[in-house]
Amino acid sequence: MAENRSSKIGAKKDAEQLNKHASDGAPVGIENGSPDDSTVTMTVPSPVAPSLLDQYTAHYPDWAKDFARKYFTKTLTQFILYGNVRDLIPTQDDDGKLVYMSLRGFLTEDLFASRDLVVFYDRSSGIHFVDKTSQKDFSRALSGYDTIFGTDFAQKLPKDPVRVFSVLQNYFRLRLGEGKRIACIIDYAETVIPMAEASTYSSEDRNALVFLQKWAHDPLFIESDFTIILVSENIKELNHQLVQSPYTAEIQLPLPSENDRRAFVHWYLNGHEDVFKERSEVSPDLLASNTAGLGYIPLRSILADVLENRTKLSFEVLSSMKKEFIEAEAHGMLEFVESDWNLKMVAGHTEAKAHLKHAAQALRNGHPDVLPMGYLVSGPVGCGKTFMVQCFAGDIGIPMVMLKNFRSQWQGQTEANLEKILTLLEAMTPVAVMIDEADAALGNRDSGGDSGVSKRVFGQIAAFMSNPKHRGRVIFFLVTARPDYMPVDLKRQGRAEEHIALFYPSDRKEREELLRVMLRRTEVNVKMDEIPESLLNGERVFSGADMEALLTRAKFRAAADARTKGKVSKRIMQEVVDDFMPPTYPLEIELQTLVAVLECTSRALLPVQYREMDRETIVRRIAELKQFVK
Repeated sequence: MAENRSSKIGAKKDAEQLNKHASDGAPVGIENGSPDDSTVTMTVPSPVAPSLLDQYTAHYPDWAKDFARKYFTKTLTQFILYGNVRDLIPTQDDDGKLVYMSLRGFLTEDLFASRDLVVFYDRSSGIHFVDKTSQKDFSRALSGYDTIFGTDFAQKLPKDPVRVFSVLQNYFRLRLGEGKRIACIIDYAETVIPMAEASTYSSEDRNALVFLQKWAHDPLFIESDFTIILVSENIKELNHQLVQSPYTAEIQLPLPSENDRRAFVHWYLNGHEDVFKERSEVSPDLLASNTAGLGYIPLRSILADVLENRTKLSFEVLSSMKKEFIEAEAHGMLEFVESDWNLKMVAGHTEAKAHLKHAAQALRNGHPDVLPMGYLVSGPVGCGKTFMVQCFAGDIGIPMVMLKNFRSQWQGQTEANLEKILTLLEAMTPVAVMIDEADAALGNRDSGGDSGVSKRVFGQIAAFMSNPKHRGRVIFFLVTARPDYMPVDLKRQGRAEEHIALFYPSDRKEREELLRVMLRRTEVNVKMDEIPESLLNGERVFSGADMEALLTRAKFRAAADARTKGKVSKRIMQEVVDDFMPPTYPLEIELQTLVAVLECTSRALLPVQYREMDRETIVRRIAELKQFVK
């Protein structure tokens, strides 16, 4: 490893190059170590620093360039690396060729290759070093620590954070005083300084936090070539006091972009392109464009499955593998909506279908910028809200996912889960997101009684939805029967901009259309002239869910009736309709219908009886209904 250090940033060769270009003006930058032969003095004048820094970090990913810029300000020693930290990192070998390595390998062999000491710590493995020489040096220092403090750590190294940090602090001060250059990487940092309310900190949590806060602004550490790296997948799982400290910098490692994935695919297939072509109907470039949301390791698994296991890679197989990887990464909190339906299968709701068809056409034609940031889909229970959105998923040509329950009983975990989901969604773009029962799932700025969790969840969702760069790339569908429970901040323009209201069929034509759809879905073979008139033109209102339940009951009766041999007859249909009593809650249905009328942002979407209705009358009636319906 030592032989490679001269080609890495921060190594002596880089420092000499920077000093060679330094002007005689007042230097701005850093001076590391003490003036002896083994240390490096790096003087970076402000007019030259940016170009030289860009030159020596050109092969780094953007997050590493960001790290280098912040490091060379000489104002920070503590960094949090979070996000896609368990994936591979692209860099170059000594010959300038593209290679991929783990984050640990990248930090050790590239970013911190010029450091004299690189120390790793996590709660499972304890303290460990990258080479035996450093390990022996630490053991010698530890023997001296035992002699002074009466411990026996040389015999058995501690693993708990407080004792580890006490030992490391002593060791760092000794070696920094000798001019050594040190990097300390603390992995799984969420287990060392977990997110918690201040009142619930354990003694260990408090002490570990104090150690890291002191190290972040310790004069000796700042003046020396010393860096602390905290590694965690999710920054929301870390103690907020440390994350928000001005002495700590957060660096996010994103999931790879399409260009990044394309470079990796071609790198991995180098010399095996013909074999891949024989076994895959998906070209390398199409593979890269159709794997948004995946990291390099899942992408490597797909490629290896083709090359090593001789798996035939079709678009269906690729879609299935991508779904499996992303749902596993989201820990079951995202579910792909794989719909064989399309908007042609939706009965009624003519104006709503027309709008969504235009939106689907805009997406397919490459005009995502004309779409709203999100949709609010409301209406009484059983009117087909979820079905409508699922049918839209079959038309749009982009993946749709359903946000499932991300709330947790453990403190801080709900916000961490949501942060992970939003990060995945941003990497999967373009993507549509359906949130069913949105009034219960998304929280409220005014919610209380849950230690502020709902307020924080609301803040995260609201900020993400209103980000202008997500227009047409992350399309939210907030589905609810009670839009009046939704916070105004989520329903305003710039978030859920388009409010679509769906209602029960109001005339014979709509009922017949809906019934035909339900007949196909339930596979009941009955002619329209065999349908009882009361189902199509009576005073009773039947929702799509009611019709489906009624037809399923008719199939049940037919299966038990030897006379019909399992076929639904006109007689059975009449008996079932006469007997069927849908579970009705008239006040609740009226309330849900009226609040949907108020929320709708298009007059054309409203049934005729509601288009000209005085809104003040609707508001008064809603207030009356709320006295009886909770």
